[in-house]
Amino acid sequence: EINDSDGHPSSSHQTLKGTSKWATSLENLLEDPEGVKRFREFLKKEFSEENVLFWLACEEFKKTQGKKQMQEKAKEIYMTFLSSKASSQVNVEGQSRLNETILETPHPLMFQKLQDQIFNLMKYDSYSRFLKSDIFLNHKKSEEQEENSPEAQTAAKRASRIYNT
Repeated sequence: EINDSDGHPSSSHQTLKGTSKWATSLENLLEDPEGVKRFREFLKKEFSEENVLFWLACEEFKKTQGKKQMQEKAKEIYMTFLSSKASSQVNVEGQSRLNETILETPHPLMFQKLQDQIFNLMKYDSYSRFLKSDIFLNHKKSEEQEENSPEAQTAAKRASRIYNT
């Protein structure tokens, strides 16, 4: 078995990382902390950062344990994103049907339909614009420059000499 410099088994096909992975799907972008950071930066410029913040809050909410913590987090999500007085209100259909009474008996998937709406809004709207944005393209360019740097090439040549003997 051949291992890479980190001691992990290396595969013949490189796994996608960074911008290449982000460009394959919104799901991949949202799994990468750096991707989320860049996407938030982009959405902030578009005045729709609340969408990804709501999506992230819902993901976090699903992991919440204990009724008291769930009630507190559910109320926080409601007050921040869903209430008519919300500071970062998201634009979802059926929002008015989610009233404060459901906050008393929270469950992990209580925001799922709304989260799905926001996910689809991002996926079919802002995500495609993000992939064409300067934020994404500049990050991609700097990644490519790092990959093509003399240090990276030297390491690759050393590795190929080691494995091809």
